[in-house]
Amino acid sequence: MSVLQLLMFAGALTAMLALAYTALSGPSIAKESTRRLQAVRYRHSESTDTKVESQLKKAIAARKPQSFKVAGSGSRMEALANRLNRSGKSWTLAQYFYTSGGIALVISVLIFLRTGAPILSLAVGLFIGAGLPHMVVNHFIKKRTNQFNAKFPDAIELLVRGLRSGLPVTETLAVVAHEVPGPVGEEFKAITDRIKVGRTMEESLNVTADRLAIPEFNFFCITLAIQRETGGNLAETLSNLADVLRKRSQMKLKIRAMSSESKASAYIVGSLPFIVFILIWFMNPTYLSGFFYEDRLIVAGMGGMVWMGIGVFIMAKMVNFEI
Repeated sequence: MSVLQLLMFAGALTAMLALAYTALSGPSIAKESTRRLQAVRYRHSESTDTKVESQLKKAIAARKPQSFKVAGSGSRMEALANRLNRSGKSWTLAQYFYTSGGIALVISVLIFLRTGAPILSLAVGLFIGAGLPHMVVNHFIKKRTNQFNAKFPDAIELLVRGLRSGLPVTETLAVVAHEVPGPVGEEFKAITDRIKVGRTMEESLNVTADRLAIPEFNFFCITLAIQRETGGNLAETLSNLADVLRKRSQMKLKIRAMSSESKASAYIVGSLPFIVFILIWFMNPTYLSGFFYEDRLIVAGMGGMVWMGIGVFIMAKMVNFEI
């Protein structure tokens, strides 16, 4: 059996298993019954806690993102444009695709000149051309998100001081946009600009929350929605939220410090086989040339990469904690 036939057989088997799982896994009857009972309890209960919980669920349901519901290439392009916007850079879709294509072409040519294997060169070039820009955009998104979360509690406390001094919410949002630097000021300025052109504050906050996809900002929007539904002291509520966000940030730093050694070990163990393979290949290409044309060595190499990928995935899950 050739390598191509083996790959086709593996792909067909995977597709059959996926179709069987999709056909056999239906909605759970027990979960549906529990959901309906809870809906009836929320509708007819006289308990204050139950009513507050119902209001919370309604606010969260109203805060669900409304963007990118239409499937297809158009929604994918909008999602990619949103990711580029979240990075904080003035990159366009055309620049992103031109960069990806250029990287794929350069890598493919270099590997082809080194190995003479066109299919391998094209596969590696496409993989790096698609993956490297994606990783770069993720890096800038993560960096901007960390900058936002670092200043966001200060912005909420500034909102609290403005509300306690008697200013309305829209005016305090404008003050935050003017006083707080960095991504927080930029996003609050966009919120105030939307309010000025006639959109409601809730709609403006929801648009920003859908685009940012940051849990801390979602907490802020849900807090405002619940306060509008149930009433109460907004300044006190936002003050408690700022305290919670600061403690959440401290917990993240503690977890990062505790898991740094494990992450370093995972990076070293995961990258060492590939680094050794590349170094040996550059020093003695004939020693590893069989991995590019012999069927058995190609299958062994692909199997090793699959097992390495599984191991790296497991290590990443072990050292990754969500708060």
